Amino acid sequence: MSEASPTVIVFGSLHYDIVVEDAARPRKGETVTGKAWWPKCGGKGGNQAVAVAEAGVLSAMIGAVADDDFGRTLLANLDANAVDRRHVRVAPGRGTGMSVALFDGDGDYGAVIVSGANLTLDADDIAAAADLFAVSRVLVLQNEVPDAANAAAASAMRAAGGRVILNAAPARIPSPELAAKVDVLVVNAIEAELLAGVPVVEGLDGALAAARILAQTYPAAIVTAGGAGVACATASGELSRIEAIPVKLVSTHGAGDAFIGMLAASLARGATLREALERANRSAAEFVSRPRAGTTPG
Repeated sequence: MSEASPTVIVFGSLHYDIVVEDAARPRKGETVTGKAWWPKCGGKGGNQAVAVAEAGVLSAMIGAVADDDFGRTLLANLDANAVDRRHVRVAPGRGTGMSVALFDGDGDYGAVIVSGANLTLDADDIAAAADLFAVSRVLVLQNEVPDAANAAAASAMRAAGGRVILNAAPARIPSPELAAKVDVLVVNAIEAELLAGVPVVEGLDGALAAARILAQTYPAAIVTAGGAGVACATASGELSRIEAIPVKLVSTHGAGDAFIGMLAASLARGATLREALERANRSAAEFVSRPRAGTTPG
């Protein structure tokens, strides 16, 4: 593995997002009038790859898009943010992944994703990117691509001597093959409930309790608790509670990806887990207080 410059590989999803803002998210069967909408380049993988690059670490993306306008926009966004996308494949016969996110007046949101080309990722994409694994220190995975593809990527990273971070979002229990190769698990409270098998009480106490359960399976387990902060437990018994930094909330959309990007970049640079968590917590706070750009009033 190269010691010259840390490199982070993000293996995962690329989505073209349509974001809608309204006073309250609609209930079943209800139509509400929105305030504004705007397009955004996203997908957890794409967001995290850009966040790594913004943190000043070499960022490489392995993913798939279609030969359509959405796909071309996503590729241009990776280029504009200095993400190495040589291994982002154009998948024939599939649409580019996309999502619709609905925000309420408090800045919270719900989203629907259509995975499209992201579901074509497999072990062949890993083999084609052997040059990246040879020089990378950290691999970041999410649950918006097939589990088997994630497991193949994790195997390649482990073989290269690097570290594997799994952001298990959306909530899905990893296969035993994947779980055995994860060094750092990152989940929110909802995802932690599924993986830990217990209800997660709101706040840092509940997050830390869930992290301790998950650390029985993973070397390190991080549970983000939104406005409360973040908790972490390791298999060796180390516990961390980090309070959220008070900021004026603009939007939470993408905050978790900003957290993951800084976490991965910091670990690639050799930071301790505690140091990486503190930097990631600050990065997420800055992100949620950032003004939006490109909104289109309704």
